[in-house]
Amino acid sequence: MEDEIPKNTWFSQAPSQVVNAFESSLDKGLSLSEAETRLIKFGKNRIPIEKKTTLFSMILNQLSDFMIVILIFASILAGALGEIADSIAVLVIIVINACIGVIQEYKAEEALDALQKMTTPHSLVLRNGLWSEISSDDLVPGDIVKIEAGNVISADMRVLQGSSLKTEEAALTGESVSVEKSHSEINENTVLAERTSMVYKGTLVSYGHAIGIVTATGLNTEFGKIANLLKSEKRVATPLQRKMEIFGKKLTWFLLLICLLIFIFGVLRGETWIEMLMTSVSLAVAAIPEALPAVLTISLALGARTLVKRNALVQRLPAVETLGTVTYICSDKTGTLTENKMSVDEIWTLNLPEEKLISSMYMNNDTEIGENKRLIGEPTETSMFRYALDECKNSKNLNDFSRVGEIPFDSTVKRMTTVHQNTKDSSFQIIVKGALESILPLCDNIDPTIEKKAHSMASDGLRVLAFAIKSTKSKGSEADWNSGLSFLGLVGLIDPPRKESEDAVRECKNAGIIPLMITGDHPVTALAIAKRVGIVSADDTEVITGSELSTFSDDTLKDHLKKTRVFSRMTPEQKIRIVKILQEEGEYVAMTGDGVNDAPSLKRADIGIAMGITGTDVARKAAHMTLLDDNFSTIVKAIREGRRIFDNIKKFIKFALIGNSGEVLTIFLAPIFGLSIPLLPIHILWVNLITDGMPGLAFSKETEEEGIMSRKPRDVSGRVFDKKFIRQILMYGTLISAVTLIGYSMSLSKSEVHAQSVAFTILTFSQLILVLELRRKKESLFSKSFFSNPSMLFAVGLGFLFHFLILYIPVLNGFFKTVPLGNSDLILSFGLVSIIGFVFEIEKLINKLQYRSV
Repeated sequence: MEDEIPKNTWFSQAPSQVVNAFESSLDKGLSLSEAETRLIKFGKNRIPIEKKTTLFSMILNQLSDFMIVILIFASILAGALGEIADSIAVLVIIVINACIGVIQEYKAEEALDALQKMTTPHSLVLRNGLWSEISSDDLVPGDIVKIEAGNVISADMRVLQGSSLKTEEAALTGESVSVEKSHSEINENTVLAERTSMVYKGTLVSYGHAIGIVTATGLNTEFGKIANLLKSEKRVATPLQRKMEIFGKKLTWFLLLICLLIFIFGVLRGETWIEMLMTSVSLAVAAIPEALPAVLTISLALGARTLVKRNALVQRLPAVETLGTVTYICSDKTGTLTENKMSVDEIWTLNLPEEKLISSMYMNNDTEIGENKRLIGEPTETSMFRYALDECKNSKNLNDFSRVGEIPFDSTVKRMTTVHQNTKDSSFQIIVKGALESILPLCDNIDPTIEKKAHSMASDGLRVLAFAIKSTKSKGSEADWNSGLSFLGLVGLIDPPRKESEDAVRECKNAGIIPLMITGDHPVTALAIAKRVGIVSADDTEVITGSELSTFSDDTLKDHLKKTRVFSRMTPEQKIRIVKILQEEGEYVAMTGDGVNDAPSLKRADIGIAMGITGTDVARKAAHMTLLDDNFSTIVKAIREGRRIFDNIKKFIKFALIGNSGEVLTIFLAPIFGLSIPLLPIHILWVNLITDGMPGLAFSKETEEEGIMSRKPRDVSGRVFDKKFIRQILMYGTLISAVTLIGYSMSLSKSEVHAQSVAFTILTFSQLILVLELRRKKESLFSKSFFSNPSMLFAVGLGFLFHFLILYIPVLNGFFKTVPLGNSDLILSFGLVSIIGFVFEIEKLINKLQYRSV
């Protein structure tokens, strides 16, 4: 192989010269060992993306937060003033907190990287004389690659063979018109945009197919030379993350003001300024929800990984959150709602045994049986062949005839004729199949019921084929075969609905989601399938065709979209128009597609859903999500999962804000009621650490709420925090503060450190009970769902264990400034905490009764 690679004049050399230069073979490609050698030499076929955050940078980011820096400064200052134990304790907590933050960030990066790997494109490559699909990252110079319409080109290639190949190179050259490609060499001075014998990494194949040889990979491609223009897009913040960022900033300033007031009030009451500085800053660190962005990312990433297990691959992380907002699903018919496999749905005979028709379906058929009994042939024929085999498993007569003549199917006359000789008595059977209008004129026994039955079957969306037969003693000539026939019967075929489609459509409707069928298929077929799966009722007859829709004004189309559910013979432009109109009406639209021409509507939709089996690379690249099984029911499962994920994110936010508001109010209200500061800085930081850590993350694994698919989609235009949400935060935050202050004031008679230990215990237990109660909106804490999330129970149990260790291990007493509590103190603490649980249970009972009465 020439060592002057990369070389950019391969387009000026003949295909055979290029293949020889790369020491490859058009018949066998590269050997596996040579491919591995070249992969080591040239590296992965990737364009470098922005560097991943290093571990040191993650730690630095955690410790460089403004409030953390102040807290570190204050703890060091406290140590310098003699409070060494307090200083060390606070610094240890800061380090532990930073470690947890780093772990969260690392997990988020890891989960996102895993998803990225799942979306790596693949290429069909010739190696060792065999075609195989490999990751496009593993392409090397000299690889022989198949290029098909719909592919995204994965490396720069010289075209060796091709048929009507066209590519879209706008992303590389700015050329808006598809460029025709050929294998012919061109002048070596030809500019990039006119190199018709080359295809380039990142461009799209819009038409045709070809064989190419890889000439450059990774940074050596034309795209690699302008890598700065093709850096991976920055991760897009989800709508919830953006709202939380705005909310977080407002909350931060509010909390900083509260902490400043706490500092001032404390100093005015005679507390030392260093103690009040550490208390107020610790409170700010604990109360400001700085962990929310990381938790949101982790929840979405984990949700995306869960969806993969359910055959839905998420390419864009925001799709996980927004799935729960979908109000319309615009679905294709073939392969999504149906099996994408023709099947015999009905047979009908005219005064003859059905077995005669079935055997004719078997004999007048060009299907072959391949390896592993796989049927090879045209879909209509294989479906009839399969039906005949299934229906005549025990029949020995199917192979009594051998084919001795035929007239192949002709699209002009719309029929196929075969002649078969009986191996036992040497008689002959002539079988003709085709369109009814082509078969009936050839028959002697025409009956009016035939056309009536054929029309009835066609009205049910079936593709109808007619069969006729003639028995003779001699083979005769071709001129005799298609006359004097006896009409045998009709076969109705259809691409049947998937078994799960009807249930999925019903679930959609129950969830307030409207399914639309938008297909390129015939109106009658589209309506028939729509009726079978429940998109429309049995007596519905309205279908809008593409030609009809082209005459509609936008207002007319809006009116039809309120009642019409089936659209047939639609063009890509009309699909986009439907999506736009629905979006203008405030709807949130999911759109399915598989072809190159579906890409614009997939990109335009709020959730573009590509097909993983039949879909093209272009469609998958434009989509937010890919169905690995091409199944409509998977969309519904994904929406269900999206709702669960959003519910759990919202629960975590509620948990964090209630807990934080309880801490802030406890410190803020204590001086107002004439009490000293009930919590030390280390108490505040520890509560934040033990409750916002594992229990918070365990929410991501919480199972779905009862009736999750019986409620309407959430309104994305509305606020994340409704009145009820805000009321609960204020009510339970105040309640936690109240029981903490009550327990603190009742325990002051013994000593301040004893009272602080009680307050510390009540605050910790309150938040651990809070996390259990927030798992369900309507179900009691003690319902059957109690054990549904082992991660949560483990996290809460660990929280209780750690707290008891702090209370009863002497060395930790000194570190955390606590004293062991007696039985009466624990009874007091659990009694006050149970008030919070009791109020929650009452509210849940009310919610459940209201839900049942609706």
